[in-house]
Amino acid sequence: MSSATLERPAAPPAPAKRPSRTEAGLEAEKASVDLDQHVPRVSVGLPVYNGAAYVERALESLLGQDFEDFELVISDNGSTDGTEAICRRIAASDPRVRYYREEQNHGAAWNFNRVFELARGEYFRWACHDDSCEPTHLRRCVEAMDEAPESVVLVYSRTMLIDEHDTPFWTSDENLDTQGMAPHQRMRRIAERLRYSNVLYGLTRREALEQTSLIGPYESSDYVLLVQLGLLGEFVEIPAYLFRRRIHSGMSRQANRSAESVAAWFAAGKGHVPRLAHVRLMREYARAVARAPMGRVERIRTTFALWYWFRRGARPLAKEILALLSPRYSAYQ
Repeated sequence: MSSATLERPAAPPAPAKRPSRTEAGLEAEKASVDLDQHVPRVSVGLPVYNGAAYVERALESLLGQDFEDFELVISDNGSTDGTEAICRRIAASDPRVRYYREEQNHGAAWNFNRVFELARGEYFRWACHDDSCEPTHLRRCVEAMDEAPESVVLVYSRTMLIDEHDTPFWTSDENLDTQGMAPHQRMRRIAERLRYSNVLYGLTRREALEQTSLIGPYESSDYVLLVQLGLLGEFVEIPAYLFRRRIHSGMSRQANRSAESVAAWFAAGKGHVPRLAHVRLMREYARAVARAPMGRVERIRTTFALWYWFRRGARPLAKEILALLSPRYSAYQ
């Protein structure tokens, strides 16, 4: 979701733009389900748009988990391929699946946030339509979260990269375990090691996610979300390769090779390409520090830890400035 893919990731923050439904409407949708069904401990949210090539494999992987107390919320963002038929067939065969469909594409950010808005569990996990996971993934994440202190907000496993045929070919370890660290130490760890945002597909406390801006309609907003979560609490890594991330030519970052197409992917044509995108990111990181619940001394330390983000963003920011001075130069190369 962020620019770092394989080729290159007190008062709560102001919320990101939410789905174009009223809050009352969302609550009514959830309540109508609550009347008839057990409220699960875990909600898995799967946003999808034209994912027919892989979505069935992703759903089978999730429904084959050996932990069963979860719901699977699918939000179809106006798919025009066979995604709808696949999802409706699977939803009809398993009561844990709730399928929602929009008639038009509202953008990836909208859809990621919508599945969270529709979720009911105390723990939440995002899932992509083209990824999969080992059968023990949810159970081990839930066990780790249950055993962890309240200071832990996210539990994730290590990541195995797979190809179009489900064949593993590489591992991706970001080493973002922050147990026992103070906020300024967690900020530094995330700034130095975050690349592919694989931890975003771990298990998160719902109450922690509710204090973030979720996914914003701009590139690398997943980085901002993970910084916000990292300032709220600790991350725990399960030392096993339970998450399988698929790398293929149709994945969002491979298919969108320009700043314009990335902006359209996030916001379905409503987004715009900022001239200094990294300035915005730095501002969002600073805003996260200002709004995170911490004491005065720790806030000062964490503010100084922003240096690691500034240092990391210096080169792409220089490219953006060069692109402003020379229209023939693309900062996105």
